[in-house]
Amino acid sequence: MADGVKPRVKVPKSASAGEAITLKTLISHPMESGQRKDGDGNVIPRSIINRFTCEFNGESVIDVTMEPAISTNPYFEFEATVPEAGEFKFTWYDDDGSVYEETKAIAIG
Repeated sequence: MADGVKPRVKVPKSASAGEAITLKTLISHPMESGQRKDGDGNVIPRSIINRFTCEFNGESVIDVTMEPAISTNPYFEFEATVPEAGEFKFTWYDDDGSVYEETKAIAIG
């Protein structure tokens, strides 16, 4: 598990049924490409977030595969239509097998 990894998401607290809302995510992660060496000349192992998914009430909203060229602290902003009250589940998958999750509920108002 990479040190200091922290997922953050921004989801409105409520929306109208059928409304398109904007979701914002950011995960603090060093995204080491495996190309650099440390001070002793040893290769720093690759450690990147290689996949990001978002689900709403178990239904896929977005599924992104990332490659080593992605920047440090990947940020995603996208829209989703909210048909009903429920919960968004955001998941980030790391090369080292670590999985980072965050959930946010949204109400229909």
